[in-house]
Amino acid sequence: MADVDLPQLRALLAVVDEGSFEGAAVALHLTQSAVSQRIRALETAVGQVLVRRTRPAGVTDAGAVYLRLARQVQGLTDEARAAVTADERAGRPVLPVAVNSDSLGTWVLPALAPLAGEILFDLHREDQDHSADLLRDGTVVAAITTAARPVQGCTSHRLGVLRYRPMMAVDRAARHLPDGPTPDALAAAPLVVFDRKDDLQDGYLRERGVDPALPPRHHVPASADFVLAVRLGLGWGMLPERDAAAGERDGVLVDIDPGRHVDVTLHWQQWTLRTAALDRTGAAVRAAAAAYLR
Repeated sequence: MADVDLPQLRALLAVVDEGSFEGAAVALHLTQSAVSQRIRALETAVGQVLVRRTRPAGVTDAGAVYLRLARQVQGLTDEARAAVTADERAGRPVLPVAVNSDSLGTWVLPALAPLAGEILFDLHREDQDHSADLLRDGTVVAAITTAARPVQGCTSHRLGVLRYRPMMAVDRAARHLPDGPTPDALAAAPLVVFDRKDDLQDGYLRERGVDPALPPRHHVPASADFVLAVRLGLGWGMLPERDAAAGERDGVLVDIDPGRHVDVTLHWQQWTLRTAALDRTGAAVRAAAAAYLR
């Protein structure tokens, strides 16, 4: 690996985190030209293009290697600064972490809150089936993911199971599924999905022998709003067990396929680089998961 200096790595980190050379310049209190010069110098030293000049800016495969290095150096620098500085604001490390929306909207934020006075969290909302990609490219240093096998340079810890059940508003179920979840009925019944990466509903349909392309669908990309959309009758959707049970108690929701559910096993992966902030965050997440997940 070519010799690089800290200002170049900081510039790379800022360009990726801010999404542009302009944003990096503001964050680093530099001119855009100065940021560009540092990136060009780094790419010259490496002998490869590291930054994709897109909006938002990203990294190439080679750039991901140096982005990981930049985050590791930044993490160690933050920890060293925290050990010697009297200024709490200057010494607070920043941890970029990927979290799936359902976890973020329920048990993760209460787990992180006690650490918020000492650690600054840069949370990336990402589907649990895709969050490991953010570890691979250096965007985050830890992630809640369905991937059990550790990403290279990471450790993996099983957190537990988040159970989902297919739920629908009572009146809509009576209208669209009068004879239950038959293939013909499911092919016509409207459903709610989180976003284009959400495969929970489509997976259920495939298990039922239904082409997922057939039913009409609503996209609602926020956990609380997703649950509300199902409760209001936009369509059926796979809800976390606690939301499903609450809807049943209220008499608003009905399980359209009793006994059938989808269990999503979550894992906590974090870089093997040891820093106090990362280790404390991992411990807090694991403890909260043990109390909330199956």
